[in-house]
This record gives sequence, structure tokens and C-alpha cells, in this order.
Amino acid sequence: MSDNAQHSGWVIYPIGSKPKMGLAILLGLQQYLTMFGATVLIPFIVGGAMEMPQEELALLISTMFFCSGITTLIQQSSAGNRLPIIQGGTFSFLGPMFAIVGMVAAEGMGWQVMIQQVSAAVMFASLFEIILGYTGLMGQVKKAISPLAIAPTIAMIGLALYGIGAPWMASNWTVSIITIVALIVYSQVLSHRSKAFMLFPVLLAIITGWVAALIGTLAGWIPEGNAANLNSGVALIQAAPWFTLRHAVPFKWGFPEFNAITLAGSLGMLAGYLGSMVESIGDYYACARMAEAPVPTPKMISRGLGAEGLGCLVASIFQTGNGTTSYSENIGSIGLTHVASRRVVRTGAVIMLILPAFGKFGATLATLPQPVVGAMFVGMFGLIAAVGISNLQFTNLNNSRNLFIVGIAFFAGLSFPAHFNAAPIDWSAAGQFAGVLGSILQTILTTGMAVTAIIAIVLDNVIGGATKAERGLEYWDTEASDEAWEKAEAEWAKMAVGEERKVDF
Repeated sequence: MSDNAQHSGWVIYPIGSKPKMGLAILLGLQQYLTMFGATVLIPFIVGGAMEMPQEELALLISTMFFCSGITTLIQQSSAGNRLPIIQGGTFSFLGPMFAIVGMVAAEGMGWQVMIQQVSAAVMFASLFEIILGYTGLMGQVKKAISPLAIAPTIAMIGLALYGIGAPWMASNWTVSIITIVALIVYSQVLSHRSKAFMLFPVLLAIITGWVAALIGTLAGWIPEGNAANLNSGVALIQAAPWFTLRHAVPFKWGFPEFNAITLAGSLGMLAGYLGSMVESIGDYYACARMAEAPVPTPKMISRGLGAEGLGCLVASIFQTGNGTTSYSENIGSIGLTHVASRRVVRTGAVIMLILPAFGKFGATLATLPQPVVGAMFVGMFGLIAAVGISNLQFTNLNNSRNLFIVGIAFFAGLSFPAHFNAAPIDWSAAGQFAGVLGSILQTILTTGMAVTAIIAIVLDNVIGGATKAERGLEYWDTEASDEAWEKAEAEWAKMAVGEERKVDF
């Protein structure tokens, strides 16, 4: 391994290794299981906000898995950074999605128009990430984005959605409490004693809540019509086809009409892209470190972000109601499983292309009860907020200037959406142009992450009184070299098929 690589001595299958295909299939499936919870929860949030019929929700879930496979393969190609990192749906786009759904609902239109408009916004805004990535401009923009801006922006992804968790849990408190207690016990207690609970706490908590709802339904304790009753779900699974390719049909819910909502939504969606990109840059560094690889080069970071933009374009064409980004869960699993092989990641991606073709796969996942999903929201969104805040460790929090910026960004990100949701901007009476401008401002001001990002970035770059180290900018300044990667790639290429590295645990 190159001297520039970070030796931690735990990777059995490094990036360029080639595990035997049977083992690669099992390891690839495991990689995707670590991000199963988020991959299922995001379509539930999108479909729930749009009030999609359950059979269409099943199709949306299958589409999300399918696009995850495609976008992961894009990232693994020469168009991406080729780090062993899985791509999938992102919580960063949920705030702008809710704003667009609200605008469409105000016009009295249904869920088909909602997903069309969200897809159009993701499509247009994806050009922003593609350009910033492949032109290398993000390397310049990155210099203006310190952890003081990253921390509250990412945290707002979770905090802005606080109004969803408990209301969904309230549809059946018994099932939801069982689920959230299971999540706490599995992830914080049993994970220290069992590798199964360490790898799959989210999946096992979902299954626990699911089983609780099933028992309650079969025993007659959960009445018909209750959100935790699974009788309708059984009928959905029975009616679902064994084989279908509908998930692979572009614009399956209709081609979007390009109007003022599209323009406003696209600009609001840029905040989601900003949050996604700053998070992804951190993921690239973390992935390389966990995989005992050299530090990512500027070219790799640029290609990675460009590939994520292409992935978002793909997701918009197949209409996932979301975009795609790198998955931090996948990075953590490298340290847990000691596997960082590209072959494993690519194999897992191919599996995700195949599974959605079985119609009953998506239908089964669509039966996930609302109180179970609500409980997972509390755990997942809380964790996202905490991950965002953790970026402040790179800054000097004894500096009152830094505290002021973080505090005002947080409070404004919560307060402005609360006001402008209750008192929306309507300048339509002043003319068509003013109406479009009002829609754009409404989308931005009702997206907590957008408000937080704008205020934090502007203040951090305008107000003096802090050094680069105090702002946390030295976190980005790690040097990387193409020579280190060339040397590492040459060493990995010497490994035979099925060969493992012998390491001391």
C-alpha cells in the first residue's frame, strides 16, 4: 500500500481486490442491506406527502432500488470517482420536495402532477451539480463552505422534518413505541454484543414493528382502518405481479409541464443539492480513510460530484421523487465488515437492478405500517441532525463569532419556514413575473435547509474575527496526489481472484 494510504490494518478485501463471485454476491447484498432503512423510508416520505395510492407506492419503492443500482454503477465507472461507495436516495431533497408538493396542492392538483413537478425540479437542478462537478468549480466553491455552514445545513435536513415523526407514530402508539424501543435497544445495546445487530439495527427494528403489527392484525387487536392493520397489505401483495418492468419506464407518471412551479422548485432544490454535495465531499474522505486508500484527489472529488449529478438526472427521468447521493451507512459498513472491494459494490448494484423486476418485492415493502415508519423517522432524522452537528468538532466553539453564526443560522432555518408557511408570499396580482419571483422566494424561505445554508455561508465569509483553523477550513486542506493512487492501484492489481489480505485484528 502507498505510504500516503492510511494504515489501520483492518481491510481484508481492499478496493482493487476480486473476491470470488459467490462471496461477492453475498457481500454485495449485505452492503445494500446496511442502507435498506433509508432506501425504503425515503419513498414512504415522498409517497406519504403526495398521498400516493399504496400500489403506486410499491412501484415507487422498486424504482428507488432500481435507480440506486444504476447510479452506483455510474459512480463506479470512469465517469465517477470509483471509490467503494453506494449511491441512493437523499434526505437533503425532502425539504424542497415538501415545498413543491405544497405549491401543487395549493393549485388543487393531484399526486401525479406532484411527482412530475418534483422530478422536473430535480432534473433542472441536477445540471448545477453536473457542471460544478465536472468543471472542477466545486473545488473553488468548497473554499467558501466551512464546517460552520456544513454543520447547521446538514442538521436542518433532520430538524426541518420534526413535524412528521410523532403524528405518524400516533396512528398506533403501541406499534410505534415497540418499534422505537427496538431501534434503541438494537443499535445502542445489542450492537455491542452481536455483529448482526451492529450491521442491521434499522432493518431489524423495522421487522420487529412489522411483526408486532402483523400479530395485532391477526389477533384482532388492531381494527380495520387503523394505520397498523395489515389486511390491505396482504391483498396488495397478492395482487402484485410476479414479474414487471414498469419501474424501468421513464416518466411513468407523466411528463412534467414546465411552468412557474418548476422554476421555483428548481431554485429551491438547489439548497438540497448544496447540502448533498458538502456531505458527499466528507463521505469521500471518510470512505478512502476507512478503505485504507490514499486521500481522494481533487479530480476524484470533481468526478464524484459530477457522477452524483448524473445520478440525480437518472432518478428524475425514472421519477423517484428524489435524487441520489453517497450513503454514509455504506462507509461505516466498510469498517464493520472489513470489505472495501469495488467488485462487491458493483455486484450489489447489479442485484438492485434485478430485485425490483419482481413485483411482489416492492409490494411487500409497501405494506410497512405508518406507525413503524413514524418511529423510524424519529431515530433516523435525529441521527441526521446529530451527524450535521458533529461537523462543528473541526471548528473553535470558544469563538463567540462562530457561535453567533451557528445560532442565527439554526434559528432562522426553523423560524422563517414557520412564518412563510403560515403567511405565503403571493405577488401574482402584480403580474406574471412578480408571481414567479414570489413562488421562488416562497420555496426558498419555506425550505429550512436553504435559509440555514444561505445565512451561514454569507455570514461566515463576510464577518471577520476567525482564522481558517478556527473556521474549520483546514479540514479540507489535506493534500492528495495522483502518484499515491497510481501506486496503490498497481499494488491492488497484483492480487489474484479470491485472494484476501492477512490482517491482525
